[in-house]
Amino acid sequence: MTGSKNQAATVVWLRDDLRIADNPALAAACERGEPLVVLYVLDEKSEGIRPLGGAAKAWLHESLAALAADLASRGQNLILKRGKALDVVSSVARAAGAKTVCWNRRYGPAEPVDEAVRKRLRNAGIAVEVHEAILLHAPRDVRTQSGETYQIFSAFWRAAQKVGEPRPPIPAPAKMPPPVAAIAGDDLADLQLLPEGPDWTAGIRETWTPGESGARRTLDEFLERASAYAEERDLPAADSTSRLSPYLRFGEISPHQVWEASASIDAQARTKFRGELGWREFNWHLLAERPDLTVNNLKPAFDAFPWGDTYADDMWAWRRGRTGYPVVDAGMRQLWHTGWMHNRVRMIVASFLVKHLLADWRIGEEWFWDTLVDADPANNPVNWQWAAGSGADAQPFFRIFNPVLQGEKFDPDGDYVRRYVPELAKMPAKYIHKPWQAPDAVLAEAGVQLGRTYPEPIVDHAMARQRALDAFETMRRRAAEGDRRAG
Repeated sequence: MTGSKNQAATVVWLRDDLRIADNPALAAACERGEPLVVLYVLDEKSEGIRPLGGAAKAWLHESLAALAADLASRGQNLILKRGKALDVVSSVARAAGAKTVCWNRRYGPAEPVDEAVRKRLRNAGIAVEVHEAILLHAPRDVRTQSGETYQIFSAFWRAAQKVGEPRPPIPAPAKMPPPVAAIAGDDLADLQLLPEGPDWTAGIRETWTPGESGARRTLDEFLERASAYAEERDLPAADSTSRLSPYLRFGEISPHQVWEASASIDAQARTKFRGELGWREFNWHLLAERPDLTVNNLKPAFDAFPWGDTYADDMWAWRRGRTGYPVVDAGMRQLWHTGWMHNRVRMIVASFLVKHLLADWRIGEEWFWDTLVDADPANNPVNWQWAAGSGADAQPFFRIFNPVLQGEKFDPDGDYVRRYVPELAKMPAKYIHKPWQAPDAVLAEAGVQLGRTYPEPIVDHAMARQRALDAFETMRRRAAEGDRRAG
């Protein structure tokens, strides 16, 4: 069934909201009852739109395929286009004879793009409806008494919860209007989201099922084991975290759906888990206030930080999980294979890069952007600035993780390391996080040859720690001198 050429149409422009249920813009478009265009635009050209990294592109390919199938089962089409949103959205709206275009609001660097689209559509006599969907509470609703954005998470989260209970999820439309017949889109392959050379996505495909049904299944599986969440969420070998981050990143599930579902778990686990949703909110509120936080330090003092030389060998070792510190290497190899890393280990590997290697946090942020399936415009840079000490409510720079002690605390039996660093699989737990301290007989029995089958540490922890502290003192001195000159 197709819409009449003489009947006005509605366009719903999807972005990071690739779902049917609890999609306010889609629900509003369907309620209008007019022939419908469901549009996705791959925009890699507009200023303010950061092109996706390789892992996220691979995820997006599968997500769009899943959404297209879900829409087809309801008699609708997913129209795919690539190009600048300003040109594509207005062109599609005109071709469809649309009276209205609906979308869910974005925050941060993409906001000017949306505003430009809105102006062009209104100048063409086309109405625009903007809905809230990405966050539990809009940034304008959670402010300090002086109207500022919160810089401390605990204060932010207390204030956010006082705003009120998040709205309940919106059901999927019971019925969708017919598609507009005249609108043709690109083929999914034309978006060129998959790697053109060697296919390095096998581990991602083995690990994940992108799409709305995959998101719901992942949530249901988490709810079954959520009772252990509070106690085990920091243990990377335990299957205790939700693994919902890529689904939230692409909007295959909404925070409102996750919030409502988490009401069923016990109070302690629910509080901890909802706090993680709160951290996501906090990051997005910061991005809404500071769209430049991907490239600029939130704390200006860090503009004077003396980042070290980034030696190619060190960067290669960190990226490929060959640093000689097993928990760091396990995390980086998990990332390389699955496109994801346990949150506790993300902190460890980030600390190692910026403090042991004195590499600018932006180098790590860019690598994660390219390799994470859940690389999020807000979470990724805010978390890296947290690790570097340059962000809001950040870890103090002088707090430097010892990767050996971190491994022993959070992977005491070495199961996580053995999973992702198989050359250490036979090492006893006593030495698995510090194989260079193992006696020769232990190494021989485990089949480990340091420097051959597994690398020796690329940097000494004690030396690296002191070097980082010295760099921090240099930054403080430079910042103080700058303040005196300004005064």
